[in-house]
Order: sequence, then C-alpha cells, then structure tokens
Amino acid sequence: MDIPRIFNVSESAHRIHDPFTPEKLATLGAALRLEPETRVLDLGSGSGELLCTWARDHGIRGTGVDLSQLFTEQARRRAAELGVADRVEFVHGDAAGYVASEKAGVAACVGATWIGGGVAGTIALLARSLRAGGILLVGEPYWLKLPPSEEVAQGCHAASISDFLLLRDLLASFGKLRWDVVEMVLADPDSWDRYEAARWLTMRRWLEANPDDDFAKEVRAELTAAPERYATFTREYLGWGVFALMAR
Repeated sequence: MDIPRIFNVSESAHRIHDPFTPEKLATLGAALRLEPETRVLDLGSGSGELLCTWARDHGIRGTGVDLSQLFTEQARRRAAELGVADRVEFVHGDAAGYVASEKAGVAACVGATWIGGGVAGTIALLARSLRAGGILLVGEPYWLKLPPSEEVAQGCHAASISDFLLLRDLLASFGKLRWDVVEMVLADPDSWDRYEAARWLTMRRWLEANPDDDFAKEVRAELTAAPERYATFTREYLGWGVFALMAR
C-alpha cells in the first residue's frame, strides 16, 4: 500500500506536500485559535508537519493517516525531532473511509480530497470524525482564472476544466453544503514556487544517485517537463488554499 513512486521520489525532501510555506502553515494554526489539548485528525497527513508543528506551538494532540509509507516514517521522525511524539501518532494506511474512534475538534484533509471522491464527499467523511462545534479543514485547488481550453487545464494536472472552481464558486459551494466558511489561508506565487521548484532539485539529486534504476527514465522525463509546464500552466491558472468550515 503506497502512493505512486514519482511522488515518493520528487517530494521526498518536502516537509509540506502542498503549496504552503512553514509561515503559512503557522498562520493557519494561529488563525484557528487552537486551544491546548484540542484533538486534530489529519487525513492525508503526508510528512506530518501540520500535526507536529501545531503540537509544538499550540499543544494539540492528533492523529495523521497517510498512504505513503515513506512520508509516514518521515512524520514519525519529525515528531521525535520536535519532541511531540507523545502528542501525535501517524498511521500508514488508506485515509479513504477513515473515521476516528474519538471525535476531533479539528478534522482536516489538506490537499487530498480524492479520498472522498471530491470536496463534497471529503467533507461528509471528515464530518463523521468531528465533534459538535468543531472546525473542518479542506485544502483544495481553485482556478485563478478559467483556463481557455481543456489542454491548459490538463497542464495544471486537472482532468478537465470542471475539476476545479473559481475561488468565489468554491466558497459558495461550501455554503450549499450547509457549512460556513470561517477562515482561509491561500497559497501565493512564492509558496507555489517553494512547493514545485523544490521537487526539481530533489529529482536531479535522485537521478545522480540512481542512474541505473529502472525508474530513472520516468524521473528524467518529469524533471525535463516540469519547469516549463509549471511556468506555462500551474503558476498562471491554479490557486490553492485551506478553508476552515463550521457546520450550520
């Protein structure tokens, strides 16, 4: 059970597997006004930076679930490094359908709404682990402007234009699902650059260390295409943010 190998290779040096900087992650934690001992569930927790830094900075307790064995191991090491291993736990497993045994004050899926088949399904899944009056976090892409063609949308790693909404429409969609938007923190060009461009050096270093690996051809193809694709499509058309919701 694992994610596609290209992500384990290209993002192996990432602590945050989304277009967020540590500063934006800290801003989000502060914006939520987290109380000590708040229980946080993070589905698709990656390398654990959200739970680990919020445990250090705000005294939360939490559980993260992620399909990547590599990222889960990195999350456990990060918890030990920050001295919060007694406050957070990380489960290597499929977050799709995961429901916590203990209700959480914050239930999050930051950048992995495929686990619920999209935003609506992920909100419904997270709500099953959320205590009354709790906050739900969804990290999701949105269009900065509508792509002029399906080809452009696919250059942004979307299957089609209809995969994402404009920001105003995404915010409106939460209301239609009977959730209030109570906070949001959005990526900016610099945080996108930090997420995307960091992958390129990681892939180059991997290729230098593994020239004869059977996977090298795929990594080389991705490294060759990624910078121009990002500058042409993603940086121009795609936004990303984390949205805090409370049930009406």
